[in-house]
Amino acid sequence: MRRSPSQPPAIPGLRFERQLGAGGFSDVFLYEQQLPRRQVAVKVLLAEHLSEQTREAFVAEANLMAQLSAHPYIVTIYTADVAPDGRPYLAMEYCAGPSLAEQAKLRRFAVADALRTGVRLASAVATAHAAGILHRDIKPANVLTNAYGWPALTDFGISQAVELEVPTNAGPGRPGDVGSTGASGTQTVGLSIPWSPPEMFEDEPHPDVRSDVFSLAATVYTLLAGRTPFEIPGQSNGAADLISRIERGTITPLGRDDAPASLVATLQKGLAKDRANRFESAVDFARALQRVEMELAYAPTPIDIPNLVQPQSQTPRPDTSSSASDETRVRQVPTVEAQPRPGVPSVQPPVGDETVVRSAGPLVQPIQPSAPITVGAASAPSETIRRDRLETAAAGPAEDPDADTDGRGGRRRLTRLLVVGGVAVLAVGGIAAGIIWQGAAADPKPTAAATGAPIQLSDVPSPKPFGVNISEDGSVVTFIWDNPDPQDGDSYIYQVTSSGKNSPKVPTSTYAVDLKPSAPGAQLCIEVVIVRGGVTSPDPLEMCSQQ
Repeated sequence: MRRSPSQPPAIPGLRFERQLGAGGFSDVFLYEQQLPRRQVAVKVLLAEHLSEQTREAFVAEANLMAQLSAHPYIVTIYTADVAPDGRPYLAMEYCAGPSLAEQAKLRRFAVADALRTGVRLASAVATAHAAGILHRDIKPANVLTNAYGWPALTDFGISQAVELEVPTNAGPGRPGDVGSTGASGTQTVGLSIPWSPPEMFEDEPHPDVRSDVFSLAATVYTLLAGRTPFEIPGQSNGAADLISRIERGTITPLGRDDAPASLVATLQKGLAKDRANRFESAVDFARALQRVEMELAYAPTPIDIPNLVQPQSQTPRPDTSSSASDETRVRQVPTVEAQPRPGVPSVQPPVGDETVVRSAGPLVQPIQPSAPITVGAASAPSETIRRDRLETAAAGPAEDPDADTDGRGGRRRLTRLLVVGGVAVLAVGGIAAGIIWQGAAADPKPTAAATGAPIQLSDVPSPKPFGVNISEDGSVVTFIWDNPDPQDGDSYIYQVTSSGKNSPKVPTSTYAVDLKPSAPGAQLCIEVVIVRGGVTSPDPLEMCSQQ
């Protein structure tokens, strides 16, 4: 039974209009601000959850939120204060449009719309991670629509600050603690089961940026499928059912014939049961979605990550690009680690958008980013999302003459650097590539293809395995590979080697192929080479399906 809404506080300079929503720890009201005149959403903490510690935590968390308010896909915070009746409140941007949850109930998103929304949300989440903030409750209901029709992520750690339970002997928090509010101790964690990663269901959950990546992937999946990744239509989908499927990695097939294998593989990697097999960061997830956009000949959606580092800490590099109009605005994104996960609830009713709150352990802390992890065949769960088709369309990327490109077998990386003060765009080629592709050289050496010199056999690398995915019934195997040194004009040739006879060599411009084994569950192996200027890789990549 839902509680009655609280009374809206009388706030100087604001005139109450109506209630917008209610949560477990706060109510949201619509007010009209008198000067400047505009509508604002005001989130007010409930009186029964107030204490000196939560007041202090609220102020500190509001200060963290202010760092993110300039982002185009994050709800803007106007002010934070305490109402005359003693309740803290936040005055925020009023987003009049429907949330993604409301939109997904009405229709399934087109692939292009879901990709664009996913990249924009990943930009918002990466910005929060760079500021040392984990969201921990990413779901369609927490993504509103602003006046421009853009997604606007909300509830960034606000409930986290409200729900802190700080011991009286707690010492000061360390600078840069993720979600830190100036005190250390235990806290409660928001948990929306259908979009939560399996680590959140352990007795002592320790989420990190990859936990938010899981929820991002689950949100994009929901937009495409019209349901959450672990719901099975016509079956019981209570909390215990969903938790069991999430912990087993049992993803329900997407059911979209227009979704390419690369998109399915991207979602599966983001939803991997083991966080070590997920994308290392929200930026990596966004880049994967961009590659799908370019494969489908869509213009890639920019990854917008503003500068969150002090200017004096930057080391300018010379501009190595002649065009800076379409690069992604980026900054290095530190990863963050560790946070609590609630125990498995025993409830059985169908699970909606409500956030379940459990007690958890210490606050998380930023850590240094680690190298990207490659997904291999052994890590791919058998319950996967697949399309029943034999051939992958060889759709190439859309050509953009003004973009700074780095082809990945038809996929291009676009980077944009936003400089503090808006004075200039610096190091477009060097810094952007180095930031986005961790460890990449700032001044790459010219290749044989770029200089016009003859391509040698040693110039063509062998493909690297990206993943082998099998449909639930075993009738379709998807092989996905990667090009470690992509160049414009690269293509691929694959050949089935498990049939016991010489199968034809099939050229393709994509980096994924769907094949049907001779019988469901039968082993299927292929060899793949890169073709560059008529020269192929000296050592083919061999990939086999699981037994």
